[in-house]
Amino acid sequence: PYYVKINQNLYVQALLDSSDPSLQLFLHTCVASPTRHNFTTGTYTMVKNGCAKDPTFATYYSPHKHILRFKFNAFQFVRSNPEVYLQCELVVCRAFDYSSRCYQGCLQRSKREADS
Repeated sequence: PYYVKINQNLYVQALLDSSDPSLQLFLHTCVASPTRHNFTTGTYTMVKNGCAKDPTFATYYSPHKHILRFKFNAFQFVRSNPEVYLQCELVVCRAFDYSSRCYQGCLQRSKREADS
């Protein structure tokens, strides 16, 4: 566990442990939960479909494509334990494959028009 104060920046680094230099990482989804066993209800989404949903979330430059760095402000869920658990989904792509998910970036879903 990491111990931080509320609103303190929390820095995260993900490393792809592979000998293949042509692979890269992409952060697809990142969700926080007050418990380690449930990441579907009562959660807080920081990144969804590659799009930042939290205003304190930011990515940082990495000189290597197999290393991903980001930060967000530490927070606590209301009326719960002082612990926050983080679950992130990363995508591994071939570097310079411009049709891959890594190069699509943030995917906003367009809203459908309802029929009358």
